[in-house]
Amino acid sequence: MSARRPSGKRAAALRYDGRDAPRIVASGRNLVAEKILEVAQEAGVPVREDAVLAQALETLELDTEIPPELYRAVAEALAWAYRLTGRAPAAR
Repeated sequence: MSARRPSGKRAAALRYDGRDAPRIVASGRNLVAEKILEVAQEAGVPVREDAVLAQALETLELDTEIPPELYRAVAEALAWAYRLTGRAPAAR
């Protein structure tokens, strides 16, 4: 049995203020994914390609915190974005 690859373009957006867990603020496939990516690019937000993480985030309700099972994957993505932009989350 082979692992199933996600089909179609997917995108998800997170908000993290340095407190609590990151929250899912947008997710979608195909045209919605294209719009999420367009808005991110216009805002100068780094975009990381991770189809498996996007697929997992897609299952979450909007404006909910990510579950503990995704902490590590999301932390790696956030660390990548912070390194790329030279920024850090707000101090508590």
